[in-house]
Amino acid sequence: MNDYDRLDAWIDAHFDEEVRFLEELIRVPTDTPPGNNAPHAERTADLLKAYGFEAEKHPVPEAEVKSYGLQSITNLIVRRHYGDGPTIALNAHGDVVPPGEGWTHDPYGGEIEGGRIYGRAAAVSKSDFASFTFAVRALESLADKPKGSVELHFTYDEEWGGELGPGWLLKNKLTKPDLMIAAGFSYEVVTAHNGCLQLEVTVHGKMAHAAIPHTGVDALQGAVKILDALYAQNTLYQQVTSKVPGIKHPYLNVGRIEGGTNTNVVPGKVMFKLDRRMIPEENPQQVEASIRQVIADAGQDFAGTVEIRKMLLANSLKPLPGNKPLVEAIQKHGKAMFGQDIPAMGTPLYTDVRLYGEAGVPGVIYGAGPRTVLESNAKRADERLELDDLRRATKVVARTLHDLLG
Repeated sequence: MNDYDRLDAWIDAHFDEEVRFLEELIRVPTDTPPGNNAPHAERTADLLKAYGFEAEKHPVPEAEVKSYGLQSITNLIVRRHYGDGPTIALNAHGDVVPPGEGWTHDPYGGEIEGGRIYGRAAAVSKSDFASFTFAVRALESLADKPKGSVELHFTYDEEWGGELGPGWLLKNKLTKPDLMIAAGFSYEVVTAHNGCLQLEVTVHGKMAHAAIPHTGVDALQGAVKILDALYAQNTLYQQVTSKVPGIKHPYLNVGRIEGGTNTNVVPGKVMFKLDRRMIPEENPQQVEASIRQVIADAGQDFAGTVEIRKMLLANSLKPLPGNKPLVEAIQKHGKAMFGQDIPAMGTPLYTDVRLYGEAGVPGVIYGAGPRTVLESNAKRADERLELDDLRRATKVVARTLHDLLG
């Protein structure tokens, strides 16, 4: 029996324990917003302690969290040092979008049915709290100890941009790994992703009685003109194509609109929030300037005023040359586990992995997930993960760590 076989056998023998660990993580809600995520970090640290893993707790100061629009964040670092050699970080995020409607399973139940585990973050990305933890435990079960170090980074700000998650750890020099793997969501190994610009646009008019609308300024009519101009951009964006496999073209979405006071009142204020996805080849500053110009041009004849507030600017993830050993090891072991080629490609999503890249840390996205993001129901009702995918991904990560720290 070689080391790969020993790693696989250990994971098989402890897989029921890994599933129970994931169940416990799912059962502590981490809806963001409102973003009260410190309790989940405390629960995770307690569970890790049972395995002999001491989790450093790094609470983000309350004032920073509150000004950011959330309630509490405690990021965790588990350091496992084996000797001289590279440090590999494994990062997964515990914060999630709220469950929403349409669930047939308890979103915080961790229910198992038909070989699947259900719950918010079952696939993205509390599953990789489990896969990464048990991959490291498997690695440490070998008689020949690895060289270098592994760090588990369990953070709580991916859904809000990452600046108070990995960004905060890196900015405060609490970690400086040589390589990193971030939580995955499909069979592929992801080496690049889109950037994201989010703006809040508020159109100010003047309220009036609906019986005498000419005495007011209809904010909704102004907003409609702006929205028409913004959506027209999507047709133009299709003419811009990315050279990164897995990423097609830029696009824009308006995900939230609110305004008005009553049916019989001319609306005096309408607010909407837009999300502009940027391909890796685009310049974020130019994209923002262009969007602002589109809004200004569309609203130039509007009698009211238009206010624009930037909510988020997340840069794209671009491959760094040093990620090659990670990519090759994951592809090799992924093919062995899943019986198919594991492509290296980009994704139209955006993640907080970009913050490691901006700090000069080569990394990839890989972990427990289905064949595609769509199959996981991530961010939708009945999010789920095939337990076989969790088992196989754990083995791939353990084998990869063995290769890189051997």
